[in-house]
Amino acid sequence: MIDGVHGTHNAVPDDRNKDVLIYVNGELSTRENAKISVFDSGYLVGDGIWEALRLHDGVLVFLDEHLDRLWTAAATVGMKLPWTKDELVAEIWKTLNANNMHDNVHCRFMVTRGIKKTPSQDPRLTISKPNLVIIAEHKKASKQSKEKGITLFTSTIRRGQPDYLDARLNCHSKLHEVMALVQAIEAGADEALMLDVNGMVATCNATNFFIVKNGELLTSTGQYCMNGITRGKVIELAHENGIPCYQKDFSLFDVYGADEAFVTGTFGGMTPVTHVDGRQIGSGSYGAMTRKISELYETKIHDVVAEAKG
Repeated sequence: MIDGVHGTHNAVPDDRNKDVLIYVNGELSTRENAKISVFDSGYLVGDGIWEALRLHDGVLVFLDEHLDRLWTAAATVGMKLPWTKDELVAEIWKTLNANNMHDNVHCRFMVTRGIKKTPSQDPRLTISKPNLVIIAEHKKASKQSKEKGITLFTSTIRRGQPDYLDARLNCHSKLHEVMALVQAIEAGADEALMLDVNGMVATCNATNFFIVKNGELLTSTGQYCMNGITRGKVIELAHENGIPCYQKDFSLFDVYGADEAFVTGTFGGMTPVTHVDGRQIGSGSYGAMTRKISELYETKIHDVVAEAKG
């Protein structure tokens, strides 16, 4: 747990992170010296995209899916990436190797449009190539936090229409999600549940959301939720293992009456949800279906690692 904070990103404390080297445009610096210009597009107007993935036993898990999502995001915002996928992966490994990293690592790589001539939204005033920052940290998910589960509060801030800001876009413009999380924290919950413009359950502020009812999994249609890699793997695993799983509209009525609920994300995998809006979900504990899906997911990761190693 980080300074008493409880949530899906709880990690086992690791003193090595004080000395990790941060990658900024080809250079590696200490945390204190890693800097970027105040004229950076990401800082000025949130004009940037990002990905985060896990290093398990020397293998970057689901790497192709993360790269595809980054390139799709770049195309969506009209940003031309100056590297090939292989070249970007080489820079990620440069960072990992410099930090002697092998396992239980969370790696986030961020691309902004570049340095602006003057503070402005106009991309034509960008005077540099895109900026690339890579932050890799020793982060192992806390089993204690996973067993405890998290609580959610339904925010009044909705997920917008795709023609406003498509929720599938992993961009730096996350203020609406931060505002939703602030509401949840002030209400005494760990994280926020967010509805879509029609009042149906969409996603959480930083993770995707599932419920379990009568042995079936339900998650949102995908129109208003984050394009989670882990979410997609859970849906695949359910189908492969004969577990009914549906992407459909459902409301808080269904959530409050669910047998179990859990969230998914790259860092924490599956994390059980014990309460939503103060209401206990099912037994209020780590449910059997959530545990089964989590075990299937961990097995999938081990299989991916084994395959990558030949």
